[in-house]
Amino acid sequence: MTASTNGRRLVSMGRHTYLLDGDNVRHDLNRDLGFTDADRVENLRRANEVAKLMVDAGLIVLASFISPFRAERKMARELFAAGEYVEIFVDTPLHIAEKRDPKGLYKRARLGRLKNFTCIDSPYEEPELPEIVLAAGVSAPEELAEQVINYLAHHGYIDR
Repeated sequence: MTASTNGRRLVSMGRHTYLLDGDNVRHDLNRDLGFTDADRVENLRRANEVAKLMVDAGLIVLASFISPFRAERKMARELFAAGEYVEIFVDTPLHIAEKRDPKGLYKRARLGRLKNFTCIDSPYEEPELPEIVLAAGVSAPEELAEQVINYLAHHGYIDR
């Protein structure tokens, strides 16, 4: 499932959204960062600051990042006011992530050509209490998007 599926659904409902993801942030704003633990923390810090500005402007921001450390996810949550942050854990088994890897990053990491890659030679700390858990590889992307839309509607973030 991609965040873009949710974004398309929200746009079709007349909601103003923006998708922040590793690609659009790392190509410009964070092009000076690598994949060390410190660089990952800084990448997410900057992305969260941008997301906060966009939320302040009234957008629904879908921030689609591999955020491997609980401390950084906690920092992100604390940046937003109550009710502005919804953590979605897309629970994807490693073999599925590797199978779906369009850029060959997992392959490069397995060959030792990409260091500090999450779940290969860098840890991933699963979220303890995300608001939404999506089982990737079990349901179709459209079904997962529907789960997110239902949550947002049920909790008053959007009207259906």
